[in-house]
Amino acid sequence: MELEIAKIFVALLVLVNPLGAIPIFISLTPTSSQLERKRIAQTTTLAVAVVLCVFAVVGETLLRFLGISIGSFQVGGGLLVMLIAIALMNAQPAPTKTTKEEQSEAEAKTNIAVVPMAIPLLTGPGTISTVIIYASTAHSWLQVVYLLISSLLVAITCYGALVLASPISRLLGQTGINIVNRVMGMLLAAVSVEIIVDGLYRLFPQLSR
Repeated sequence: MELEIAKIFVALLVLVNPLGAIPIFISLTPTSSQLERKRIAQTTTLAVAVVLCVFAVVGETLLRFLGISIGSFQVGGGLLVMLIAIALMNAQPAPTKTTKEEQSEAEAKTNIAVVPMAIPLLTGPGTISTVIIYASTAHSWLQVVYLLISSLLVAITCYGALVLASPISRLLGQTGINIVNRVMGMLLAAVSVEIIVDGLYRLFPQLSR
């Protein structure tokens, strides 16, 4: 149980990448007090938890409704995750996260907790796709429970990162954050390869012979 939760937790944590969101969080709350930042972090954390848990529960049903095979979704989702991994290894913003235009628009908003912090900065298409993949390949409800527990742990980690955004930013600096992102990018690349390979096996069973 612990190993399964740890594996899912690490995969989702790398995708959500709360450390990578710290600079943007600070830039969007330049005049906010520590109490205001804490409230924003609480709302963001709740939104992240809801998004992850909802797609963990309805992911497989959604694929069936759309008539998409699990194998096809795994290959597509794996490629999307690989793009995120490559961006992280190059210390660049993930292409599926927020754009410069969206960040500029967010700076004018009074409430940035749900959009863009929770969606799409923390839980973007790559994260949602991975949650759906894990949910659709679960062999029992127990594995779905593992996914839900991992999702909640990731949300709690996001809360800790956002509440401690300023101290973490001062401690690591942009260089430190970039180093962590590159390491997480390598881990994420390995996760994406596993997803793609499993999807290819589902689409072409003869490959496993």
